[in-house]
Amino acid sequence: MTRREALMTIGSGFGMTGFAGMLAAGPASSGVALPTGPHFTPRAKHVIFLFLNGGPSQVDTFDPKPMLDKFHGTAEPGWEKGFVAAGHIVQTGSLMKSPFTFKKYGQSGIEVSSIFPKLGECIDDVCVVRSMYSDIPNHPQGLFMMNCGTILAGRPALGSWLMYGLGTENRNLPGFIVLSPGLPIMAPQIWNSAFLPASYQGTWVNTEEADPKKLIPYIRNQHVTNDQQRKQVELLTSLDRLDLNRQGPSPEMEATIAGMETAFRMQTEASEAFDITKESQSTRDAYGDGDFARGCLMSRRLIERGVRMVQVYFGAVQPWDSHSDIMDHRDLAQKADQPIAALLQDLKQRGLLDETLVIIGGEFGRTPAVEAKGASLQNGRDHNTTGFTMLLAGGGIKPGIVYGATDDFGRRAVEKPVHVHDLHATILHLCGFDHTKLTYRFSGRDFRLTDVSGSVVQGLLA
Repeated sequence: MTRREALMTIGSGFGMTGFAGMLAAGPASSGVALPTGPHFTPRAKHVIFLFLNGGPSQVDTFDPKPMLDKFHGTAEPGWEKGFVAAGHIVQTGSLMKSPFTFKKYGQSGIEVSSIFPKLGECIDDVCVVRSMYSDIPNHPQGLFMMNCGTILAGRPALGSWLMYGLGTENRNLPGFIVLSPGLPIMAPQIWNSAFLPASYQGTWVNTEEADPKKLIPYIRNQHVTNDQQRKQVELLTSLDRLDLNRQGPSPEMEATIAGMETAFRMQTEASEAFDITKESQSTRDAYGDGDFARGCLMSRRLIERGVRMVQVYFGAVQPWDSHSDIMDHRDLAQKADQPIAALLQDLKQRGLLDETLVIIGGEFGRTPAVEAKGASLQNGRDHNTTGFTMLLAGGGIKPGIVYGATDDFGRRAVEKPVHVHDLHATILHLCGFDHTKLTYRFSGRDFRLTDVSGSVVQGLLA
């Protein structure tokens, strides 16, 4: 080592005096992009996305179609010969009525399927968007579109954009957390930060584990004290910064340092935040049992602690993908209905619903016709992106209304259609952003969540 190299190495150590304070909750480390800040006052400070993975059927849940009863077993008008997809004729079966009944709930009188009775009791706090549509009726592209605003991999997720814009209110926890029992298809690309700073990506927590000590593995070091571990973190960070000084700016290295700092600080708060046994027995009973119920309760505990976005997956591998038998929806709804209703009621009672936007839905909907791809598929429905339903609540959303409509059979959005880009634009608006201006320059152009389209749906705003 030359004298010049020695002086350069020693000089790098002065940065550690600032790092000690940083670990005690000072400003973010240099080199990691700071949040841009909102363009105007946000209506929603937090987002909870309850993702019904696989594509729930709108005509069996929240979009009743009496015409299906009337024309059950007949060919869908205009679809007698099937439809063209990827250059091929795709055959469709006959129209199939819903095996479930619908009932009007609340003062709003919104009709909800019999398989969602508890959510029906909360419907006056919900906006039912019946005119959603997307682009490609395949799970990978549908997941990418709903989560990242594009059918292609390699774009940041909604939660990453919110982190880029707003940051987090709690530096002891990740700002974007994904709760899922295992990994969905296309994961972790559907919650990654792509070209945004890596510190804004989603942190996956496997909700298959019920024991809070096992939920986040290796959260505590059993071999060294907290002070000893702090010294280890400081040493590793000093070595990383030596490398930064030699090699020049590196977003990947900065993200690694920031991630290590967050992991170190998580030891003081994460275990308690994810431990639902801290809740009263009555609260736990209200949410019910199962990984989705635990995820819904955890989501409330996390946004209470300043986490910006929590996404809770109902199932990892498309449980709502009812190709064979739509009666599967009844069993799935029995596991989803109580936790969703409990979350909405819990947020409202705690005064959190006004500042928390709750989104409920999947990547697309299902056809009004019976599945027609095999002899064993008798009572199922295929994928449908031309018309489906999403539910929104809290965070500046107009409650107790139905927005838009599909046609008589629930196939296509025909009244006030809402594309996924429009939904994302509205979400960003509620969080304080003009979606056309929340951009990030990468590879010579400005990117945004809504790509080059999307409009705020004013009719959804309170």
